[in-house]
Amino acid sequence: MNQDAEEIDIETVTRKVSRRLMPLLVPCYFLAYLDRVNLGFAATTMNEDLGFSPLVYGWGSGIFFLSYALLEAPSNYILHRVGARLWISRIMLSWGLISAAMAFVSSEASFYVMRILLGAAEAGFAPGLVLYFTYWIPSGQRARVLALLLFALPVSTVLGAPLSGLVLSCAEGLWGFKGWQWLFVLEGAPSIALGLLVYRFLPDGPEDAQWLSAAERRALRQTLDREAGAHRREDDEAVWPALGEARTLALGVAYFGLLLALYGLNMWLPQIIASWGLTPIEAGVTTSGPFFCGAIAMLLWSRRSDRLGDPLRHTILAAAVAAAGLLGAAIAPSPLTSILVLSVAASGALAMLPTFWAYTTASVTGTRAALTIALVNSIGNLAGFAGPYLVGWIKYATGAYVWAMPALALGPLLSILVLVMLGPTRADEIATSAASVPDT
Repeated sequence: MNQDAEEIDIETVTRKVSRRLMPLLVPCYFLAYLDRVNLGFAATTMNEDLGFSPLVYGWGSGIFFLSYALLEAPSNYILHRVGARLWISRIMLSWGLISAAMAFVSSEASFYVMRILLGAAEAGFAPGLVLYFTYWIPSGQRARVLALLLFALPVSTVLGAPLSGLVLSCAEGLWGFKGWQWLFVLEGAPSIALGLLVYRFLPDGPEDAQWLSAAERRALRQTLDREAGAHRREDDEAVWPALGEARTLALGVAYFGLLLALYGLNMWLPQIIASWGLTPIEAGVTTSGPFFCGAIAMLLWSRRSDRLGDPLRHTILAAAVAAAGLLGAAIAPSPLTSILVLSVAASGALAMLPTFWAYTTASVTGTRAALTIALVNSIGNLAGFAGPYLVGWIKYATGAYVWAMPALALGPLLSILVLVMLGPTRADEIATSAASVPDT
């Protein structure tokens, strides 16, 4: 029986979209962040084999984000123009090939060059997926759906850390290659395979989703158009100046603070834990603990945010938890206590990601959304350079990791300050009001 769009429950359609897209996109996001896990573990033996100091590793791990950030906005603009299927597939194929080629790094110069090329290849992937879900998911359900996608980030550490430790231990010397070289090869191949699947199966938008009924497609489009309002009628020529708006730049600074803590931990935690005298496998299992806690916190916190319609306040509270955990790690008296407080820090750092993006995307659509999301992500991901380099510099200067934790805590504290100054968007106020009205 045919249904009118008005009879369709948009929550049911959103769940249907999520069930269809997530099995393909979550593994893609998982592989994108597996590079961060693999590099951190590869460094435990690669640095010694190639003679890299903490400064060299910190610079090389962070320089990825310079080319990544530079090309974010152009990449998102192209995605919006040519479609997600083609562009996301291109990103994955190119980064998969370069990731595998990282196995042949032999000097500081080649390390830097390959990291720059990898950043250029991967540019636009994360903000492209955030943009892609604005084509499908109304703002009231966006935090929980983005949490399902971003869930791949901690899972990449929970699963990738023990696997990386296993590869380092078992593949050392296999066919004449070092264990860290096998890490890079085994990372690149799945990315290439998934890139081909994306090109085959990913729809560009609801209009291409034959697994939705015509009424469901109309209902979804009407809901998204109603939220977009006048924004959707803006000319492309009018959106480029929006990149210089104070609010967009401030959101980028807030995101920088969020990622400073996350990337500082992600890139260095394997080496911090290995410094306690653990084997690679033991270090891998131990590293996964804080990120397992973060994965659970991310899902629960995003659901609470959507239920209450207040992503801004939830982002601020999560940032406060992250800062508290990092400050606590600086005074932890034992490795066990350190892992516990770092689990608190990771929980806060990961829980704030989906709510931040729900807040950021609440009032932008179309080409304006593509460029705004890309610029915010570009500014924020400069923390991917600053965080690892900051930890490396402090370790080099003091001989200890402990003093890096308070420095990383400054990131979430900066985010809190900026977000409090920005305050809620108009969309947030409407969502909060709607959430406070009891069901009848």
